[in-house]
Amino acid sequence: MESLGWWTNVHFLHCRCIRYFPPFILPFSRYNLLESFMLMLTFWVGYAYFSPTIISSLGYVATHANLMSVPPWAAAFAFAMFMATASDYLAHRYIFALIPTLIAITGFAVLVSPSLANATYYGALFLAAAGSYTAMPIVVCWYNTNLGGHTKRSVGSAWQIGFGNIGGIIATYVFLSNTAPRFVLGKSVCIGFLGMGVLVITGYWAALRYENWRRDRRQGLSAHEAHLSVEEMSRLGDGHPDFRFIL
Repeated sequence: MESLGWWTNVHFLHCRCIRYFPPFILPFSRYNLLESFMLMLTFWVGYAYFSPTIISSLGYVATHANLMSVPPWAAAFAFAMFMATASDYLAHRYIFALIPTLIAITGFAVLVSPSLANATYYGALFLAAAGSYTAMPIVVCWYNTNLGGHTKRSVGSAWQIGFGNIGGIIATYVFLSNTAPRFVLGKSVCIGFLGMGVLVITGYWAALRYENWRRDRRQGLSAHEAHLSVEEMSRLGDGHPDFRFIL
């Protein structure tokens, strides 16, 4: 029976998750944010496909081309650290995931626009990189923070990363060599995915806000919870009536 311990934990997670989330909350609060991470990983990987082309179009080659790839990454690092610090200080995630996503959409919209100066495309790399590489880690942390309990968090975090990496597979099929050097197809797909990401994280925020409101209005424990021991109550994780989700 000990060999079935892992299945017992998974079954416990599934039952608690369904019991303590209304039917329309569950898709938003669990599966849709996984989808958002997958969408974000698509343009996160895609950036590596077209950024060298843009830099080489400026006339840089070899070592100079590598050096010119550093500023967008450095700007993305600084912006990500600032947004992460502010998000942690305010204990809020939604706005700090939304703003970088909108910035990334702006950057990709410029990159897909025709007949612009090469310097303009290079400047758009700063927006695309800063937005892309800031939104994704915030979404990762947001999802894991709202998973209560060690078992649920360990399973959920592994599932999120594993499922999200499908985005890397998608990127290889939309950034095709015959669409170089502008990669219009890939960039257009990235813009569409970013737009979907905005809808998903907004829905996730609305769902969590509703669930927090619903729990605030509860009076006492349910009939099921009243018969649970202290240890069993502690195992409810984010299904515990006192648990509140970070918005």
